Amino acid sequence: MIRKIEHLGIAVTDLDEAIEIYKKIGLEFVGTEVVDEQKVATAFFKVGESYFELLAATDPSSTIAKFIEKNGGRMHHIALAVDDVEAEIARLQAEGFEMIDKVPRRGAHGNMIAFLHPRATRGTLLEVCSKAKD
Repeated sequence: MIRKIEHLGIAVTDLDEAIEIYKKIGLEFVGTEVVDEQKVATAFFKVGESYFELLAATDPSSTIAKFIEKNGGRMHHIALAVDDVEAEIARLQAEGFEMIDKVPRRGAHGNMIAFLHPRATRGTLLEVCSKAKD
């Protein structure tokens, strides 16, 4: 079950510069986190019950680095909070949606994440995420 928009992911070329811009806008800065598995550094800003997630590559081979090289810094994805990411993957696949991740992987803030392929949504990269069941 989809509960809310968890966060909006925004690819940036310079994380420190972007943090200062979003602080000046007046958003509540939550902190930064490096997700080694994804080769990305993140910064989160709280907006009501949701977040803006700024994403910067920590390695030129990362998905975010390739995205920025092709598209520049801009909106990357919309993340939807779900109760159980594994169950949501199964449900989406049963509905015929193409998944990038057929098995959840670890993301920021203790979430398990999976992405739908943009072809499945006619161009929007969607992420489903839920807290890890450690």
